[in-house]
Amino acid sequence: MRRRTFLSAIAAAPALPRGASARTVAEAAWTSWRARFLSPEGRVIDDGNGGVSHSEGQGYGLLLAQAFGDREGFLRIEGWTRSALSRPGDALLSWRWDPAADPPVSDPATATDGDLLRAWAHLRAALQSGWSSDPRIAPAITRDLTALCLARDPRAPAEPLLLPAAGAPADPARLTLNPSYFLGRAMRQLGGAFEAPALIRAADHGEALLAELAAGGPLPDWLDLTAQGPVPPRAHEDRSSYDALRIPLYLVWSGRAAHPAVATMAESLREGALPGHVVVARTADGRPEAQSDAPGFRAIATLAEGGRPELSVDQIRSQPYYPAVLQLLAWVAYREAAN
Repeated sequence: MRRRTFLSAIAAAPALPRGASARTVAEAAWTSWRARFLSPEGRVIDDGNGGVSHSEGQGYGLLLAQAFGDREGFLRIEGWTRSALSRPGDALLSWRWDPAADPPVSDPATATDGDLLRAWAHLRAALQSGWSSDPRIAPAITRDLTALCLARDPRAPAEPLLLPAAGAPADPARLTLNPSYFLGRAMRQLGGAFEAPALIRAADHGEALLAELAAGGPLPDWLDLTAQGPVPPRAHEDRSSYDALRIPLYLVWSGRAAHPAVATMAESLREGALPGHVVVARTADGRPEAQSDAPGFRAIATLAEGGRPELSVDQIRSQPYYPAVLQLLAWVAYREAAN
């Protein structure tokens, strides 16, 4: 990885709106997002989900703070994350913090994507930004992801896949998976940095599974995988929606823009959409279930089609947490995809 921050990278990018440099627009957009969704203590607030915080959002906050060169924000987010979501016995996080609950963390279960994002953000902070964060965090998380969050593909026992949470699957012959957790770039970089080849192999095999799923239409949020192949999930709704929107984002970010799942999801976002909208949810048989004109969701479609996502302060201000964070992530992914 090149030792440079995201802001230095975008300074050389094509100009954005007249009168504002790419650096100025990016800084202002990040500042706007931080003002809206980051508490003074460092809690990333999901305003579309009852004001809760989750390990995924904390991981996104850490990644964006690093990408935008905001060390103070990075340290603030990490401090709250560690104090509020840490679990005894491993380096992983409890997945959810609810301000309306007593205690706020009532479920000690993990969410693998949140832990993966946090580890990757710390690795990037050290290598790209030169920040002296705690050097134990990223290797410890990587160790526990490898030990606790991988399982064998029932069809190919030599091949590992990333589980959605820590712990042995209830039925090793029927794995429950979330394809939007397969962030190959993060898995490969962490695996390479900390001698975790199983994590790299899981990234490769996960992307092979995504290609298999793409042949059948829009990729699902959740699936169960058996020896006979993918089947509808028992414990989750069978549809392609807000989770699956991240699949093309992560593939493009990982240098896999030509992956078949990117084209499949680009088509799913556009087909049957109203002008200025994208389809953000489809039923199991492919029928449009929900549409949105939120700039963040449209940015994912633009990225999947090979374009440059838009970014402005007004757009960040106009939408809830989830599309706003996706818009910033799409911007970062576009700038970093070729590196």
